[in-house]
Amino acid sequence: MVESTNGTRLFGIHTIQTMPWPELMRQWQWFEELGFDSLWLPDHFYPTAGRDRPMFEAWTALAGLAVVTKRARIGILVSSNTFRHPALLAKQAVTVDHQSGGRLELGIGAGWFVEEHDTFGLDFPETRTLVDRYAEAIELIDTYLCNDESSFDGEHYQLSGAFNRPPPVQRPRPPLVMGAHGPRMLKLVARYADTWNSFAPPEELRHRNDQLTAFCEEIGRDPASVKRSMFYGVRQSPEDDPWQSIDAFTDYIGQYAEAGMQEFVLQPPPLERFGIVERIASDILPTLRHDPATGRTTTS
Repeated sequence: MVESTNGTRLFGIHTIQTMPWPELMRQWQWFEELGFDSLWLPDHFYPTAGRDRPMFEAWTALAGLAVVTKRARIGILVSSNTFRHPALLAKQAVTVDHQSGGRLELGIGAGWFVEEHDTFGLDFPETRTLVDRYAEAIELIDTYLCNDESSFDGEHYQLSGAFNRPPPVQRPRPPLVMGAHGPRMLKLVARYADTWNSFAPPEELRHRNDQLTAFCEEIGRDPASVKRSMFYGVRQSPEDDPWQSIDAFTDYIGQYAEAGMQEFVLQPPPLERFGIVERIASDILPTLRHDPATGRTTTS
């Protein structure tokens, strides 16, 4: 069995940086005041709902939000490896780790939104090469952030005597949050990740969770050392909206807790329905964090 590291479930909010900057700052401060454990942005050049809509760049936005929040963990869920050289991403991560006082969660994914790449003239290779690049990037970032000086000679990425100065606040490096769904990606998660994040119906996530546990055991890693995290996007499953009511939220979290999830990152409902977010945060989250009746905190 795989237990949560401390038996406590974690709850995060994922906002899309399409609103005016003052409103985005206010929302993040409000969600933090409500007691959410983490706050996240997506990594896109425009919203997946429409390329004509305004959207701030993720890492520069995160840097600004780092200095107007105080307690919550912060991160990008997840950075697209196709957008930046991994050494640049590592330097950005170190900078935000300092700006936030050591609260950064370093989220990285392989990349997926083909239309966005076409729009901005970015290369989007076939799947095998995409994952090859991602595997190299993760190894490079892990090596670079954990050492003062690094060299790396990969097929796609190289370093030659690159110094990691200043080092990150969190040592040996900020936690790696890896977005992954398929077996090859899950094998990389088993080797490198501190947190695995995915999205799917509960039974599919249970299956992926079991695969990850098996891959950890194959390489001699304690499966409990990888936190299991799920993501809810309002456009992914509008028919299964956890923000409909307190009962709906409790049932939703219970299903995913039963599937082995330990962290729940959710996009909030529209602004006019923020009252339910406040009620859930004050009345329900303290119970859900610790109540085993909502679902198991273990995975098989």
